[in-house]
Parts: sequence; C-alpha cells; structure tokens
Amino acid sequence: MRKTFFITILSLSLIGVSILFSSYDSEPLSVDADNLPDSMAVDAQYYAIELPTEIDFCGEEVPLNLYYVQESLDRELLVNCYFHSATIMIIKRANRYFPIIEPILKEQGIPDDFKYLAVIESSLRNVVSPAGAAGFWQFMKATAKEHGMEVNSEVDERYNLEIATRKACEYIQDSYDIWGNWTVVGATYNAGRGRVKKLIKSQGTVNYYEMYLNTETSRYIYRLLAIKAIMENPQKYGFFIKESELYPPIETYTIPVDTTVHNLPAFAKTMNTNYKVLKDFNPWLRDTKLPDESRKQYYIRLPKKGHTDYDNRLKKNKSDEYFTGYKSLH
Repeated sequence: MRKTFFITILSLSLIGVSILFSSYDSEPLSVDADNLPDSMAVDAQYYAIELPTEIDFCGEEVPLNLYYVQESLDRELLVNCYFHSATIMIIKRANRYFPIIEPILKEQGIPDDFKYLAVIESSLRNVVSPAGAAGFWQFMKATAKEHGMEVNSEVDERYNLEIATRKACEYIQDSYDIWGNWTVVGATYNAGRGRVKKLIKSQGTVNYYEMYLNTETSRYIYRLLAIKAIMENPQKYGFFIKESELYPPIETYTIPVDTTVHNLPAFAKTMNTNYKVLKDFNPWLRDTKLPDESRKQYYIRLPKKGHTDYDNRLKKNKSDEYFTGYKSLH
C-alpha cells in the first residue's frame, strides 16, 4: 500500500514538471528597454569619483603623482562611496565617539588623523575579528596584555574606549619612535612591527608608498585616506546628512567600584537604570558579575539622568543644516 502511494505521487510530480516546462517558450525572455513603464525607470546614476588634488596623512603628503597611488586611492574611494549604508552609519557614529577619541589623541601627542584608523579598524563598533582582535582599536589579546590591559572572562579592557584609545596611543608612539614616519606607523598597526621590520630590511625603504606589501596592508593606508576624505567633506562625495541626524554625544558620569559586584543587573537597578544601558556604556564588563578580590578600582560609566531620551533636548545644539565634515566641527 505504501509503495503504491509513493509511486502514484512520483508519477503525478513528473507529469506536473513536464507540463510546467512545456508551457515555456524556447526563446529567452527579452525586455524592451525603450518601453518600460515609468515605475520601472532607472533613476540611479553612477559616477566615477573625483580624486582630491592633494591629501596628506598626519601632515605627510601623499604622492598622488604616482599612478599606483592614484589608482589605489581611487579604488578605496569608490568602495566606500558606493557602500552607502556602512559609510553613513560611520559618519553618524563618529559624532558620538570622536569627541571621546580626539581629546585623548591630543593629550597623548598623537596626530588627529589616527582617529580614522579606529574607523577602518572597527567602523567605530565593538566588533571581534576572525583572528580574535576586539574593540574599536582591534587589539589582539596578547598585545592588549603586553600594554597592561586586563583581559579575562569578566573584564576585557579592549572594549573600554578610553583605556583602549590610550593604549593605542602608546603603541602608535612606540612605533613612531622606531621609524619617525606616521604613514609607516599606520601600516604597522595593520601588519605588526615584526613584519614591517622585515619588509624595510629586505626592500631597503622606510616609505610606505614604495613598499611591496600584502593585499590587506597595501590597501590599508589608502582606505584610511579615503575615509578621511569622505568624512571631512561628505557632501563632495555625495553624502547629505543633516546635523540633526547624527548620533548625539551622551553625557555620562562614573561610579568608582573597588569591591566585588555579584549581580550587575541588580546593581544597574540600584543606579536607576537597567542592565542593557549598563552594558551599552560598559561593554568591557563581560559577565553578569564583577569579581574584585584584589580591590582594584574600576570605573563604571552611566548616562546622566535624562540623557538616554532621544528627544529634542539631546539635539538642541543641532540644526537641520547639512553636516559639512568632521574637520570643521571637531
């Protein structure tokens, strides 16, 4: 009985398939592009990107006269200009996070352009790479520990923006002390000091634009330059974002903690907030508890009262004018 049932189903299926295919014309489907209805008209237009006539990284001029420099920058400008959603999100986030990053760079004597390095590393998000690098500045666990950052299952300071930015500054300054060239330092952040030392020795140059590099590192500085160009002059590259549409900075305060917190969700309630907000402002807390047998002083950051409300008060200093770029506002 069961066998007969399956044979019947199979036969009906084969008949249905043959009828379906017999209903199709053997000629391929054609489209009359000249007579498309208005609703199908293509409004989008795509253009090549006009390259800047000059650009620098940390005051070091980019040799745009070289064909491969022009073409490499052209590639990264095209990729980032036409990856609209990602680039718009970066511009919006930067309005919240650049005011945290910029003063630390200045305080540590690191050129302001390195804020764009954080952008290309993480898009200003606490992401984890396939290799295990984490946070805005994408520290590997071993490198973070070498620079005195706490990294374990309860606390991971790679996710603490202020701490990670200061440690990134240390790494950048140490690299500059070796090579005295900010562009090479930027490439070193991607490739690592050991690899860059070998390349400099084997190729006999301390000029990034003269080095033959692996694909990722050879694109790295050009990607940074493209992001810098777009974010400093978004309208030139087709990004029209109103100042009121940028993510506003949120004022915060810190709570010093030097004892174990056994239940962070309960702790959040005692602070008149919730665990979601606590985690958003303290992503370095990696568990629901904060062990502290050594009585180390931690600083938990929370938004000031009313500053998580996305209302007009948060935007009181904004306008409906279009954003003109981070170089001019920050």
